[in-house]
Amino acid sequence: MSILNFLNEVKDKNSFSLLALIDPDKKNDSRLKDILCRINSSNFNAILVGGSYIEDDLFEKRIKYIKSNTKLPLISFPGSSNQISHQINSMLYLNLISGRNPKYLIDEQVKGAKKINKLDIDTIPTAYILLDGGSCTSVSNISSTSPLNMNDKENVLSHALAGQFMGNKLIYFDCGSGSKFSIKSDLLSYISKEVKIPIIVGGGIKSYNEAVKLSHCGASCVVVGNSLESGEYDI
Repeated sequence: MSILNFLNEVKDKNSFSLLALIDPDKKNDSRLKDILCRINSSNFNAILVGGSYIEDDLFEKRIKYIKSNTKLPLISFPGSSNQISHQINSMLYLNLISGRNPKYLIDEQVKGAKKINKLDIDTIPTAYILLDGGSCTSVSNISSTSPLNMNDKENVLSHALAGQFMGNKLIYFDCGSGSKFSIKSDLLSYISKEVKIPIIVGGGIKSYNEAVKLSHCGASCVVVGNSLESGEYDI
C-alpha cells in the first residue's frame, strides 16, 4: 500500500492522521530513546523523519535506530537531497512554493531524483508552504525565504491552489519548529473549503486536543515535532 493510501485510510477511520516529526540530528541523540517511547505509547499513526539541516554524518545511524525501535511507518521529510535514505521507502517530495528560492523549488529535487528512482522510494508530491507562526524558524533561515502572513488569506489560498494545480498530492502548511502558534483555525477552514487535495499542518501544535481542533477545520494530517521533543506535548 502506498503511504498516501495509508494516510487516507487512517483519516477515513479516525478523521485525521497524527504524525510525529523527529529531527535526526545530534541535538536529539540523548533524548531519542525517550522521544520514541512517547511516540510509541501515544496515538501517533506514522513518523516523519528529517530536518532543516544535519550537523554531522550520523544521519543513517539515527534512521536505523529509529526504525528498529518503532513499528510505525517512517516517512522521509527531507530538508535536502542529502537526507534521502535507503532505509525509508516513502517520502514527502517537497517543493517550497511559499518562497522563490530556486534551490528549494527545483535544484534539490533534481539532485535527489536519480537516487530516489534507484531506491524505488514511494514519493508524494507535496506543496510546502511556510506560514508566519510568530517566531524566526530554522527552515526560513536555511531556505532564505520568508513565510506567508496568515492574515492575508487570499495570498495563502493562491499559493495552495497553485500547489494543487501543479499536480501536488498534498498541501503542507508549516509554521515551523518552535513557532509560537499554529495555523489559524479560520484560515485553515477557509483554505480547506477551496482546496481539493489533503492538507497537512504542522508547527506550534502542543496538544492532542489542538490537533483534533485543527482536523475539524480541515486538516487531514497533523504534525507534532518540537513540543514532542521538549516534552511539552500534552497527550
